[in-house]
Amino acid sequence: MPQNTRSRFLRGRPAALAASVLVGTFALTSCGSGGDGEDGDVTLRFSWWGSDSRHEATQEIITAFNEEHPNITVEGDFGSWAGYWDQLATQTAADDAPDVIQMDAQFLNEYASRGALLELDQVDTSAMDESSVANGTTEDGLMAVTTGINAMVTMANPEIFEQAGVEMPDDSTWTWEDYQEIASTITEEVDGVYGATGPGQPADLQIWLRQQDKHLSDESGELGFEVADAAQYFQERLDMLKAGVYPDADALSEDQTPGPEQSMTGQGEVAMGMWWTNQLGAVSEASGVDMVPLRMPSETGSAEDNGMWYKSTMMMSASAGTDHPEEAQEFIDFMVNSETAGEINLTDRGLPSNLDVREAILPELDGADERSAEFIEEIEPELGEPEPIPAPGFSEMQSILQRYELEVYFERQSPEQAAEGMVQEMEQALQQ
Repeated sequence: MPQNTRSRFLRGRPAALAASVLVGTFALTSCGSGGDGEDGDVTLRFSWWGSDSRHEATQEIITAFNEEHPNITVEGDFGSWAGYWDQLATQTAADDAPDVIQMDAQFLNEYASRGALLELDQVDTSAMDESSVANGTTEDGLMAVTTGINAMVTMANPEIFEQAGVEMPDDSTWTWEDYQEIASTITEEVDGVYGATGPGQPADLQIWLRQQDKHLSDESGELGFEVADAAQYFQERLDMLKAGVYPDADALSEDQTPGPEQSMTGQGEVAMGMWWTNQLGAVSEASGVDMVPLRMPSETGSAEDNGMWYKSTMMMSASAGTDHPEEAQEFIDFMVNSETAGEINLTDRGLPSNLDVREAILPELDGADERSAEFIEEIEPELGEPEPIPAPGFSEMQSILQRYELEVYFERQSPEQAAEGMVQEMEQALQQ
């Protein structure tokens, strides 16, 4: 693609998409970010996102690895989810990607399909179940290794429930009608607190679609729902806002992508919020309350119909441009297979995908980690099949969805208008 054509093609696009498209236009050479010192010493750069507690734990893991591997020095580079992907896409386009990358499923195919990731053929996956390995396997091979599993849940603040005089629901039987009634009552009964914050995207839409036997994207990489589905979804969420379930549109716009510490849930401003189970500790710490994980509501009142699934909490990948593919894989192997790393991570990156590590850390868990692990194991018989591996372009879904839901919440567009625009943009993103 000529340079002037490429510039026109990228103009006006979100930074993450623009940079990721550029990945395909730059030749990936072997001038990765890791450096060599004297006597064959190797330096690797490792990037991740997360809460403060994850940063501290990861630094401990790096220290432990460096001590066990004196010829390898891992240097950490971390930040928040909001800026992580723009930075990674820019670095990758400039052929300056980190040697080791904390990866998310929605971006996996986007990077793998452009040749930006290294096949992890030296990482031992023998102690992992098949689904954990499959979640990181694309048509190009094993491009990411699952660190752990989790599930999207409703996290409830028991102190706010008590203030409102509302009992915790039976989450194995509650419906969306129950959810709305509970949240509306709490909003009415407790000054300055709402019953729930807005939906966590794109998981909320995914769960809603799964309850209709549909998906956000299907196995062929196509959009898995229609305009009418999106219109119904938007209408139901708008009804919740008008019923006092959610805060007003201004508050929702501020609470779309914060970390646990800055969120309305973490600040104790809502009784219920959507979070992944591995975030239970961070949300509890931020709120100063032992938050309670609840199954998602369903339309039928049956837990088997609530649309929940085990998701790879996050993954570990390596840059195709690293100068040190063996050492990068050695660090990834340590992260996912070492009991030392497991005992430091506990459940922050999900309940460990390595079954031996999982068994080793279970007796060590207490507090939020123990509650998270028990919950994950308890819901296993009820869960559906995992989501299809997201197609390239899937990473744009969250921002597109959040933009259009705000159009609905602010009533600048009707649910039908927003649904049409959103579906059109999502289809274009997948086609790119």
